[in-house]
Amino acid sequence: MAAEAEVLDELHRLRARVPQLTGALAASVDGLVLAHDTPGVEPEGLAALTAAALGVAVRMTDAAGRGELRELLLRGDQGYVATYAAGSSAVLTLLAQDRVNVGRLHLEGRRAGGRIGELMDALPGPDETAATTAKGVARSAARSVARTAEGTTVAPTPQPPVKATVRSTMPRRTPRPATPRPTPRTTPNTPTTSES
Repeated sequence: MAAEAEVLDELHRLRARVPQLTGALAASVDGLVLAHDTPGVEPEGLAALTAAALGVAVRMTDAAGRGELRELLLRGDQGYVATYAAGSSAVLTLLAQDRVNVGRLHLEGRRAGGRIGELMDALPGPDETAATTAKGVARSAARSVARTAEGTTVAPTPQPPVKATVRSTMPRRTPRPATPRPTPRTTPNTPTTSES
């Protein structure tokens, strides 16, 4: 698939821009590997763990009332694991050394996640591919029926467009009502006097 090659190229460019990266993986939100550059790390296992961590992180941001999950950063003794949203159906997971500049990691990770998301969101989903194939078959059948033995053609009846439904695998979040926060009490500044 051409998109997988483009995603892999983006991962290679990302690792060239941030030399402290030790691995990069693009996966679906379901935990399936799309492309990887992860020497020494099992990509399927990392993709599955990314999906599990993503599910917990989405629930945590929802429970804490922090809105949509944008990224997840974990730090271990030997480095970082950072996961960024990459469109509506993919995530980007980066492995970095402990000495990485975290600001640069976030900057480059967010940019790469956006580019990978654009590539993945541009691809037709399985329902859309099936709908496109069904439309093509219906058109071919209509054309062959329209031809008669005399060589004349009869206008086929127009076919209604097939509507494809693509469902996100991300869990739906119900908005929580905003709770008012208490206003802090302030006291006027009063000068302190010291008696000597």
